[in-house]
Amino acid sequence: MCSGRRWELTVLCEVGRHGINQQMGFQGLKAETFESLTEQSEEQGWYVAYTQPKREQVATTNLAQQGFEAYLPQYKTFKKLPAGSVVVSEPMFPRYAFFRPCNAGQSISGARSTRGVSFILSFGSHPAMLKTFELRAIQACEAERNLTDLAAISPFQPANRVRLRNCGLRGLEGLVQSVSSKRVAVLLLLLGRQKVVTVGHHQLELA
Repeated sequence: MCSGRRWELTVLCEVGRHGINQQMGFQGLKAETFESLTEQSEEQGWYVAYTQPKREQVATTNLAQQGFEAYLPQYKTFKKLPAGSVVVSEPMFPRYAFFRPCNAGQSISGARSTRGVSFILSFGSHPAMLKTFELRAIQACEAERNLTDLAAISPFQPANRVRLRNCGLRGLEGLVQSVSSKRVAVLLLLLGRQKVVTVGHHQLELA
């Protein structure tokens, strides 16, 4: 999470019956950082592509291949899979990607038929735009999130009750004692005695 004071970045985009009205709360950037971002607000803004389901990366890649500058905000998180909890990068805003022409004479008409893109968000006949300083704020928060130690974003925190899986002690429950980026220490009751075992994040689930 971004450190410092909290501020709100609001993106309002509508197209007919489709639309987005998302209030994106960030643990705000430092005041001087925010000011430096707003100084760039006169630069060309970014268009917003609404992608096909689960095809954000496909759309972003193909927009870039067509000569656009394309950006897909992602964040690091744990995801529960059949094999256990694993670290993944997921789209920060599912089904939304941002892009802009690389030169002033480049038309965005080709973006509308880009593989992975459903349509370009608009206000009526006018394409919706995200200001450059707003996008840079998203990038700053993305970078800070991705630098966060895995222990801080792990779903398994001290005092959580967890259940072991994918190991010889599968099914036993205990309490989390400590968490690191790779391992979790769990207090178990074995044969009437307390014992701390250390396992990987993927070997646990919340009880």
